[in-house]
Amino acid sequence: MPETQTQEEISPAVQAEAGVDTVDEHKVEQFIDEKLIGERIRRLRLKRSMGLVELGTRTGLSASFLSQLETGRVVPTIRNLAKLALVFEKDLSYFFRQEKSLTLRTLRKSDRVRLNLNVKGKSRFISESLGALVPDRRMVPCLAEFVPGGSHCDFTPRVFRGLELIYILEGSLCLQTTSEQQLLSSGDVACIDAKTKRHYVCTGEQPAKVMVITFPQE
Repeated sequence: MPETQTQEEISPAVQAEAGVDTVDEHKVEQFIDEKLIGERIRRLRLKRSMGLVELGTRTGLSASFLSQLETGRVVPTIRNLAKLALVFEKDLSYFFRQEKSLTLRTLRKSDRVRLNLNVKGKSRFISESLGALVPDRRMVPCLAEFVPGGSHCDFTPRVFRGLELIYILEGSLCLQTTSEQQLLSSGDVACIDAKTKRHYVCTGEQPAKVMVITFPQE
């Protein structure tokens, strides 16, 4: 495992250019110990919808090394962080800054955009993304409204690595997989492996209003 570089090991020119001289040395050690640097790298990468292989190509670092870096299993050098900072267009000091804790974030109903997915002029479902509340994309919340009326009210979500949580706010929704199906009613909650092929169908006479929260995993 490479040794940690402290401020004394970084040239004054690099410190001045990157703003590292404004960061307390003990904070650098704390961020490494708490694996905060790797978490910030992962958040930047996911925000760009970038895979480990692509990031490795852009930085000249291997995907396996980047994976270990994100999970805190290896200690980053200033040279490697500088490569990452260039790709993400960040100052080097970004990785060591103390973030202000977020205590409240709101998204008013009037500010949300309703997207109507149509099939042959008929609505499959209406969605309202709540992603602005969680910009780092560690989870992706969404309000969905499935309208009744037959086969055109169904929806097949994409398959991905992670989890999908479904909470029925109003109405009823049938969750179908290749091996089973579950009828969910108001107040019911289901959690499913998002790698599973699944199908949602509104079964009632009234629209089914659902909170869907996905938790993507790399």
